[in-house]
Amino acid sequence: MADEYKAPLPNPTPDSKPFWAALKEHRLEIQRCKDCGTAYFYPRDVCPECLSANVEWFTASGRGKLHTFSIVYRPLKYPPLPAPYVLAIVELDEGPRMMTNLVGVDADPAKLPCDMPVVIDYADVTAEVTLPRFRPAA
Repeated sequence: MADEYKAPLPNPTPDSKPFWAALKEHRLEIQRCKDCGTAYFYPRDVCPECLSANVEWFTASGRGKLHTFSIVYRPLKYPPLPAPYVLAIVELDEGPRMMTNLVGVDADPAKLPCDMPVVIDYADVTAEVTLPRFRPAA
């Protein structure tokens, strides 16, 4: 656990609390519509496809593929974040896309092919907060 974590932390909303609680247990929970079957992310109380409120949480596989990315070369001064790092959009196997960081790779575009298989990497950044990052699948 990184007690020295200095970057901003999430502020869970009532809709997102189950997502953050599951991450703390190293599970990736997302929502799915019980009427049309659409899986979606970010957490909200109605399906973005059919607007039904008949939704449920389920455990996602934690697997996906790199959809797109950007390499951030300029470090932030406050809070101090090291650079370069890879900011990515990952498309989960279940369909939704998530913005995240890609870890365990060089920040080199030649080594980051889109559609590269990735898997979740749980980062316990404080005693209360776990962040979802992704790394290349083995």
